[in-house]
Amino acid sequence: MTTMTHDRLVIRNPRTSTGLAFAVASAVTFGLSGALARGLLDAGWTAGSAVAVRITIAALVLAIPGALALRGRWHLLRESRLTVVAYGVAAVAGAQLCYFYAVSYMQVGVALLIEYTAPVAVVMWLWLRHGNRPNRLTVVGAVIASLGLVLVLDVLSGAELSTTGVLWALGAMVGLATYFVIGADTDNGLPPISLAAAGLVVGGVVLLTAGWLGVLPMRATTADVVYNSHVVSWWMPVLALGLVTAAFAYVTGIAAGRRLGSRLSSFVALLEVLMALVFAWVLLGELPRTVQMFGGLLVLAGVVVVKLGEGPSAVAVEPLPGEPELSERPAA
Repeated sequence: MTTMTHDRLVIRNPRTSTGLAFAVASAVTFGLSGALARGLLDAGWTAGSAVAVRITIAALVLAIPGALALRGRWHLLRESRLTVVAYGVAAVAGAQLCYFYAVSYMQVGVALLIEYTAPVAVVMWLWLRHGNRPNRLTVVGAVIASLGLVLVLDVLSGAELSTTGVLWALGAMVGLATYFVIGADTDNGLPPISLAAAGLVVGGVVLLTAGWLGVLPMRATTADVVYNSHVVSWWMPVLALGLVTAAFAYVTGIAAGRRLGSRLSSFVALLEVLMALVFAWVLLGELPRTVQMFGGLLVLAGVVVVKLGEGPSAVAVEPLPGEPELSERPAA
């Protein structure tokens, strides 16, 4: 075995730390969307119009940066057209439409709980499709996070289930799982911002077409919006929904998936549910119960356990100051 006297062999993966930062940022901003949209809905907007405007603004904002990120490599977009369409239809438009239809038949908490079984679906997909069998820590982390999610959503008090609602929620789960799997795929070569932009364009077209056909009710108003007794102009939450909870959230979510993989990024995304409760408290005055906060801590614990189950993903040779980095290879 060759020994390097001037180098230190260390296990490190800077992509993991930045990936976790991106994943948390994505979860936080996605979690803000519910409270912002609730203000618009209370002011007279329909769910369809709020979602369509949110996605359309994000698509317009990211279109040019997404095109520039391709650096003239338009063949990447052509070769990945099926992936982009699947992402836009399932992960963007489908997930949101299915969720809003689900909550029209059942309690919001139950619909969210079903949708956020997506990380389990991702683990099963990776196992069945790629033979990537989860280890014990991953399974334990999944169980802990799932228990925490049940407490966060407070569905133990007795929720009524609707078969139609469950089917719509399962559709939302499939869309969310698609978001994690496609977002983590690096084989297509598309930069994260390009994939996000293209997917949002497709999703926006689908939503606007559904509204034009009358499938998705569309109604909007310019009335002021109230958040926890504070009145703001309607355009402020609309821009925040498009710029922060869609454009920024989707780009950082894809960037996280590229660095962490679909399995870990999907579990970190469970923080979105906890953040949705926090923002509902701040903006809507809906104070989470103690059991929900305890559930949030369990979700965090589950994410940590899943991360431990991933193990070190890279072994890097770290040179001494002033010397070039020699190599980096996957861990055995």
